[in-house]
Amino acid sequence: MEHSFTQEELEGYSWLMRASAENPWNGFWAFIAIVALAVIVFNLGFARKLPVLKMAVIYILLVVGCFVLWFLEFLFGAPMIIVLIISALVLGAYRYRLYRHRQEEQKQG
Repeated sequence: MEHSFTQEELEGYSWLMRASAENPWNGFWAFIAIVALAVIVFNLGFARKLPVLKMAVIYILLVVGCFVLWFLEFLFGAPMIIVLIISALVLGAYRYRLYRHRQEEQKQG
């Protein structure tokens, strides 16, 4: 039983709720985007070499935490995808500068 929403009914909802009302897969793809961006941010900023089982536990907990982020994006319209993109860009720039700084230190030392 599929319900068709009018524009007036959807006006007060977040962008993701409106997009999911049009196509239910949009919510799933938003969740996948949040998980992928969270993994990138985690690897750029916080990842260390750990045993495989510990890494599996960390990634499982990361996916569970991403559900909370998706819920905030879906229900309240919080810009979680945008925040994760900006975080990935900032951490990527930091890692690149750190890499260049270490290269220069090796040349001098």
